[in-house]
Amino acid sequence: MAHYLSKSQLQEEVNRCLHCKASPCTHACPVKCSPKEFIAAAQKKDYASAIQTILRNNPLGHTCGLICPEHFCVKACIRAKIDSPLNIPLIQATLIRMFRQNTETTFQFNANGKKIAIVGAGPAGLAAAWQLLQLGYEIKIFEQSSAVGGALNLIPFERLPHEAIEDDWNYICKLGKADVAYNCKITNPSSLLDEYEGVIMAVGEQNVVQLRIRGEEYIIPYTEYLRFPDRFVNKQKVVIVGGGNVAADCATTAYRLGAKEVMMLVRRQMSNLKIDQKELSNLIDKGINILPNTRLVEVGQTGDALDFKTCSTYINEGKCLDLPCSEVYRGQTDLIIKAVGSVADKPIENEKIIYAGDCKIGGSTVVEAIASGIDAAKIMHDRLN
Repeated sequence: MAHYLSKSQLQEEVNRCLHCKASPCTHACPVKCSPKEFIAAAQKKDYASAIQTILRNNPLGHTCGLICPEHFCVKACIRAKIDSPLNIPLIQATLIRMFRQNTETTFQFNANGKKIAIVGAGPAGLAAAWQLLQLGYEIKIFEQSSAVGGALNLIPFERLPHEAIEDDWNYICKLGKADVAYNCKITNPSSLLDEYEGVIMAVGEQNVVQLRIRGEEYIIPYTEYLRFPDRFVNKQKVVIVGGGNVAADCATTAYRLGAKEVMMLVRRQMSNLKIDQKELSNLIDKGINILPNTRLVEVGQTGDALDFKTCSTYINEGKCLDLPCSEVYRGQTDLIIKAVGSVADKPIENEKIIYAGDCKIGGSTVVEAIASGIDAAKIMHDRLN
């Protein structure tokens, strides 16, 4: 799977832009990046201006371009009424990968003498750092893992080469004084206020949702599976509970690890899957079996194998309900993974502790997390000044 356009493909794609007056692509973007503007610059091969336009609003332009879903700028693109919409995210990622190292200009902003702590180096935390560095703050990020990116590091390489995350971080940290403390879990954020003017919490949703079914102890959470996939290489039959992008990542990872049968159990209808059409086509091409209107109800263990039962579901007034008398034994599988979402810890009430990203707005896309991080930084700045 190609992650980027070639130079000729890039030029061909940007030349398809209609430069419509209303700029629906910009209005559809949570960070108000202007595709019309950077595409116009790219058409003229003014790549410096194109890069500056992207980075004016989106500090993670490389990462975001590779994984931003279709339902923002792509869905808004008027070109779809003629043939097909522009692949705006891929244009963005390709521009940054090809030309940022030669064209970007970095600025050192005047320090204001104040220090801010950011807990979590995911997209919201990195975006908050970017905004605060431009306002003159010194930044210290506390990250419990050994790399920046947060949940982005759970996304398989097939969808997101992780050097894109590092590339974006390398750009951000050139803007001012920024440091990261790796393998550092903060259990008491309030204690950071002894040294820092304020704290931005961007820790994501750290608690995997419980299915509350019999035998749940035999099920692996998606966080463990995607963080340590090599532990599960010998699993030939894999069942995934969930129908979103994370569940799709689990399914493609299982396929890559050599599973001969991969099944996704989805409570809702196929039309309600929270997966882009491109991702859905990718799953179908790989032969991954998607079972809609299906809920896992029980798991047992026989030797090294897992027995599991499901029931059928239906939608009534927007609620997903079990169909009576529909429980059925599905046989045995080697591994069951739950990928039905996560929840955040209860926030701390303190005006100098501000929340951003998934721990504030719930499960979101990378661009929505970036927007939340930028907003949190602006709020922090207003409160301190």
